Amino acid sequence: MSQSFNEQQVVQTLRWRDGRLEMIDQRVLPAKFEYLPFGSAAGVAEGIRAMVVRGAPAIGCAAAYGIALEAAALRDATREAFCDGMEVGFDVLAASRPTAVNLFWSLKRMRALWIAIKHLAIAEIIDQLLAQAHEISAEDVRINHAMGNHGAALLPDGARVLTHCNAGALATAGHGTALGVIRSAVQAGKRISVIADETRPFLQGARLTAWEMVQENIPVTLITDNMAGHLMSRGEVDAVVVGTDRVAANGDVANKIGTYMVAVLAQRHGIPFYVACPLSTIDLTVPDGAAIPIEERPAEEVTGFRQCQWAANGVAVRNPAFDVTPAELVTALITEKGVVTRPNRKSIGDLFVS
Repeated sequence: MSQSFNEQQVVQTLRWRDGRLEMIDQRVLPAKFEYLPFGSAAGVAEGIRAMVVRGAPAIGCAAAYGIALEAAALRDATREAFCDGMEVGFDVLAASRPTAVNLFWSLKRMRALWIAIKHLAIAEIIDQLLAQAHEISAEDVRINHAMGNHGAALLPDGARVLTHCNAGALATAGHGTALGVIRSAVQAGKRISVIADETRPFLQGARLTAWEMVQENIPVTLITDNMAGHLMSRGEVDAVVVGTDRVAANGDVANKIGTYMVAVLAQRHGIPFYVACPLSTIDLTVPDGAAIPIEERPAEEVTGFRQCQWAANGVAVRNPAFDVTPAELVTALITEKGVVTRPNRKSIGDLFVS
């Protein structure tokens, strides 16, 4: 289902077509723009695990659709088989990736609905679960625009903004978290330019962030991860804006590996370090960053890329996909409820008080 991006009006990371979920295959961007179809919870779980889709909010949306797909696939089952199959669907999705808390937030929301309606006719259950998945996706876009508006006010006209990994439309249902802040600032008339870390080893900055910015004619400069400190030391970075996969109750932030180094460098050079963070990414059950599970990914992502291997055969490899930035290095969290400066346990807890 390959097509040119120019045929698309907006980046739709996930879309519902003819009873199936379709997701952009982010493993092959920017060389190819291609949607892959999914029809079951197990299929969506493999898409998450294999990084067809990535980014905490997008993973959460995909998981919600995975549950809706599983219900539809079980349409003709007996009531007992339907209930058993649904439980398997929840379990396989929960096991797909450990760090991004939006996955578990989304599954918890879908399970709460499933429990509330499991006495209904199967056809009605299917309809309601799909409607909930659609709402989770639409809500994500609304939240991203709200965060974008709050964050845009923090960026001065002419700001040169460094970002790490991809926290754009491709990492969400639309608009983006960190890149949503940049998009909103540009839409407000500010002249913003982006410096994109390539983000080794999976190259989300080089392949995805740079691609998104080029599509929208937002000035972007690609650098290798080990160039950030040099540019900061020369006064060429005005702000850092990143996304996050999980924020602990005390404000510690888990994000793509390499984020911690960027935060340390930003503090050293007096540069604000902002984290775009929907409330669904805050995990109040985790006291601090040390308790956040860190995914270890395959060695092949470090020893080479695609068909090219550059490391010696037999070398030992570590490949943690995320690191933790302590709260004291975070200038502010940008949420849909507003900006939380110098986040701590109390200020984060206050976000959940209605």
